[in-house]
Amino acid sequence: MLDGNSIQALYTSAAVSENPFKMTIPSQMRCVEISKPGGPEVLVPAERPVPYPQAGEVLIAVRAAGVNRPDVVQRQGLYPAPPGASDIPGLEVAGDVVAVGEGVTSPAIGERVCALIAGGGYAEYATAPANCCLPIPQSFAYVDAAAIPETFFTVWHNVFERGALKSGETLLVHGGTSGIGTTAIQLAKVFGAKVIATAGSEEKCEACRVLGADLAIDYKTTDFVNAIKDSPAKGVDVVLDMVGGEYTAKNIAVLKADGRLVNIAFLNGSKVNVDLMPVMLKRLTLTGSTLRARDLSFKGAIAAALRAKVWPMLSMGLIEPVIDSTFPLASAAEAHTLMESSGHIGKIVLTTP
Repeated sequence: MLDGNSIQALYTSAAVSENPFKMTIPSQMRCVEISKPGGPEVLVPAERPVPYPQAGEVLIAVRAAGVNRPDVVQRQGLYPAPPGASDIPGLEVAGDVVAVGEGVTSPAIGERVCALIAGGGYAEYATAPANCCLPIPQSFAYVDAAAIPETFFTVWHNVFERGALKSGETLLVHGGTSGIGTTAIQLAKVFGAKVIATAGSEEKCEACRVLGADLAIDYKTTDFVNAIKDSPAKGVDVVLDMVGGEYTAKNIAVLKADGRLVNIAFLNGSKVNVDLMPVMLKRLTLTGSTLRARDLSFKGAIAAALRAKVWPMLSMGLIEPVIDSTFPLASAAEAHTLMESSGHIGKIVLTTP
């Protein structure tokens, strides 16, 4: 294990000499730790040694970090970091590459990047696998870029790869104003699909419609199964679900023949009773996935697909992350309180000084 002085010596002798920012990388950094499992108050400011990039990694001076639901679950003690990952929460960052590990030729020192990481985002510095870094579009601020990786990687893999959504088909996305939901609506529309979204108020339904949803349903006042069956769509081809529980049978009910149900979370519980008859009769596919613990080659393949197929649309302004609010890094507890209230529309982002 390298101590702070050893890290500083390594940076001073190697990376800093090539650093276009002419900055000295400190041995210590500010971050936010989970002091113990619990509510938002267990997120506490702390200092730790700056991490050093290993082979295949880069060190990013973090300018902004996205807040995601998995961070909340980790804070509650229910979603530990995978082996080898930082126990500091935070799965996506945006900033400047200030050092590179052995074998890394891209991205280079000085490049602005956003990155998907397995942990460590709530900090002034974070290491990231080089193949999970993507260039920040020229017109994007760091805050915008930090809101991209976790949701775009998740939606691309689950909606377009596992769910195989095609142009002309219809996607149902639950939680349409979440970070995942706002991303899924935009991506589905730009690739020629129709979108139905559920949300918890008329204000949120209107936000879904502004983003491109063809139909937005307030699940608190309207049964989404009946609303979909009474709509011109009559049913959907793909469901992206983060709810689970009693939604599972309802999702099966609205799927058309050969439809695909993709689960990425289960806010209402993971254990359900399923009637297999409609699954068989309609030839349905029930699938799901997690992302954090997948290997780097898998994540790198998603990054390559995004760069080829989605990044041009981001650069042209055809898609953009929806930012609800920003908080200073030290106020991560307030950011988690907002997320748990479900009062936000789009992404919540932390910023470093």
